[in-house]
Amino acid sequence: MKPVFMQIKSTILTAIGLMFVAFCAAGHAQSFPTKPITLFVSFAPGGAGDLLARRVAQKMSENMGQPVLIENRPGAGAAVAAVIVAKSAPDGYTLLLTGNGTAISSVLFKSLPYNYTRDFRHVSSLASFDLALIISGQSDFKSAADIVAFAKANPGKLNIGTSRIGSTQHLAAEMFKSMAGIDAVSVPYKSSGEMITALRANDVQLAFEIVPAILGQISSKSLKLLAVASSKRFPGFPDVPTMVESGVPGFDATSWAGISVPVKTPTIIVDRLAKEVEIAVAAPDVQKALQSMGFLAGSSTPEQMTQRIQLDMAKWKSVIVKSGIQLQ
Repeated sequence: MKPVFMQIKSTILTAIGLMFVAFCAAGHAQSFPTKPITLFVSFAPGGAGDLLARRVAQKMSENMGQPVLIENRPGAGAAVAAVIVAKSAPDGYTLLLTGNGTAISSVLFKSLPYNYTRDFRHVSSLASFDLALIISGQSDFKSAADIVAFAKANPGKLNIGTSRIGSTQHLAAEMFKSMAGIDAVSVPYKSSGEMITALRANDVQLAFEIVPAILGQISSKSLKLLAVASSKRFPGFPDVPTMVESGVPGFDATSWAGISVPVKTPTIIVDRLAKEVEIAVAAPDVQKALQSMGFLAGSSTPEQMTQRIQLDMAKWKSVIVKSGIQLQ
């Protein structure tokens, strides 16, 4: 057994060491950032996620006095960008745009070169964006209830367009079939553009798509929006009911995006970034700009984002299993 004075000395030295580390971390956080920050986006320029990232990054740049640069690295189911960030220095200067799409990938793919829960810490959500039940502007359907009634009277004769197997749009369609109790055929296309073309040609009679991607076509009336898939009405379309209001209890297929960082990023830096996101997305000009693009801006704490990811992974895994979708 160590003499008492040796134990006291050891305790004091340990406490001094911890205080020094905390002091250095606090100093680093106060001076952070001292150079540009890079936000990796796993989508091509011009897509919904890219537009969201750029608007929030612009405001963060203004507030922090350092550029927040967008680096687009699409491909491999978002794995390219994720691997780059996971292997980056955990210093707060390399960020990853994540969200429900990343959560889906984590339960859809048999193996990934990264682990979403093990390799990342989560900073804050940025915004949510509704999915919508849409039909051609020439369709005779008037509501989601009309579609359910038709499908039940005509089993197997209703085609639902989706973009990409395993996408949020595809899983929303599968969840709709299950929760509405209908027999319909999901028809996946390689892209949203191909799916919209098929919808307007009546090759499919309805589809689920994220609102930001179809705002122009809704305005031109080439597409009709019957219901939003979230639990609340979207402020940009206050007269459009939710799927729950349309007769599908419990339906919620909201998409969303947030920011994650390498797992060893210090808590004090994660909290600083979360605060900067909160300030940026709360700015009236950001709120207005994002709503005009079909987004609903909203930040979260790191703990809330982590919990949301865990809930999404469980939710979409259940949909994948019930629908018999093969793991990729």
